Amino acid sequence: MLNPADPAFLTALEDLLPPGTLRPVAPRYIEEPRGKWRGHAAAVACPALVEEVAVIVRAAAAARVGIVPWGGGTGLVGAQVMTEGPLPLILSLERMNRIRAAYPEENVLLAEAGVILADVHKAAEAVGRIFPLTLASQGSCRIGGNLATNAGGVNVLRYGNARDLCLGLEAVLPDGSIWHGLKRLRKDNTGYDLRGVLIGAEGTLGVITAASLRLFPKPAAEGAALMVVRDPAAALALLAMAQARLGVVSAFELISGMGLEFLAETMPQVRQPFAEKPAWMVLIDLGLASGSPEEALTELFAAALAEGLVSDGLISQSRAQRAQFWEIRETIPLANRAVGSVSSHDISLPLGEVDGFIRDAGRALAALGDWRINCFGHLGDGNLHYNVFPPQGEKPSADKAQVAAVQDLVHAMAVGRGGSFSAEHGIGRLKVEDLERYGDPAKLTAMRAIKTALDPLGIMNPGAVLR
Repeated sequence: MLNPADPAFLTALEDLLPPGTLRPVAPRYIEEPRGKWRGHAAAVACPALVEEVAVIVRAAAAARVGIVPWGGGTGLVGAQVMTEGPLPLILSLERMNRIRAAYPEENVLLAEAGVILADVHKAAEAVGRIFPLTLASQGSCRIGGNLATNAGGVNVLRYGNARDLCLGLEAVLPDGSIWHGLKRLRKDNTGYDLRGVLIGAEGTLGVITAASLRLFPKPAAEGAALMVVRDPAAALALLAMAQARLGVVSAFELISGMGLEFLAETMPQVRQPFAEKPAWMVLIDLGLASGSPEEALTELFAAALAEGLVSDGLISQSRAQRAQFWEIRETIPLANRAVGSVSSHDISLPLGEVDGFIRDAGRALAALGDWRINCFGHLGDGNLHYNVFPPQGEKPSADKAQVAAVQDLVHAMAVGRGGSFSAEHGIGRLKVEDLERYGDPAKLTAMRAIKTALDPLGIMNPGAVLR
């Protein structure tokens, strides 16, 4: 049984730490971006050194006080917000925000967990490299949180998830010991992959304090295209054609006409790409070591047009125009938030199941109500953001049973086609029941065994992922 972080505990902890490390709980620490939950906490600890993190965790373990790790607070499944139970201590990594070292000849960057993702990008650019993890929240999310959730983003197709972009970690384990795993090695077969265990664990097995990140050479030339496709099946055929003809594709994003309608409703300042809003289009992004992206994309469009896969298209002629294409994709989530969804879903599917899922899920949802569906996302890796909205002019339904029915239908259909109900956002506290319902029993047993072995007192992010 956990104890609340009471005044006596906080006073004793404060004596162990530099002045100013413990702070009052400001609203931003107990709210999540969409306003769905409001948490509680006794205090916020903001350490500046890994040794201070260790002191905090040891003290919490001795007093059996829960710890909620906090990065940038941008998570969408509530992992950073504890809404019930004994008052926890929030452990913010925001002061651990240093780039410790850069090794451009090795394509490696050492960054502390509190470095904002956009600042990781800048540090990589300063040494002539790129760090390809790219998210809508990159101006506020922090690399520790990105790793704790195994974040995805738009470049997974080419570079992989956060786990694929990390070579080593420094972390404080639940007993307060420091794991010095901040290696720069590509090969290290010396036992269990603790790095892989901590990445994606959402702070339930320890606190990531620094990471060894993989960098990549900057593409010599970059370009993008918007191409109108008749349906998701044609989009998938275009993806296969693009990979066969162009080799490596950086991003391949599916955008529905409903997403464009939402932009017109809520953000009319965003320029629409086509005079008539298409039912479906894709955004293709290329980064080439040599050659012209414009020529490559023009040739791809011509081949796809001959095959009947596309009917219209735009190819960027400048860096500014490429940025305009990406603005459309990156503002769709903001338009969604302005409209207000009934239920939002972060799912993934085998590529061969995407078209069938979109078709069948739409029909099944129509039987439950008059919904508007905005389906968009990272088609190249099968990750769809499948969001359900009320009819135009209506407010999102407050009927919890109806919302649950929509979510259950979407998740069950995704899992039934060999997919996942959580592609890149994690489990947090929002999807714990879904994990219990759809998770493989053997995997759940192994996860609980790992949790018990590393965190026997249950102090690390209690209530997240497992309960």
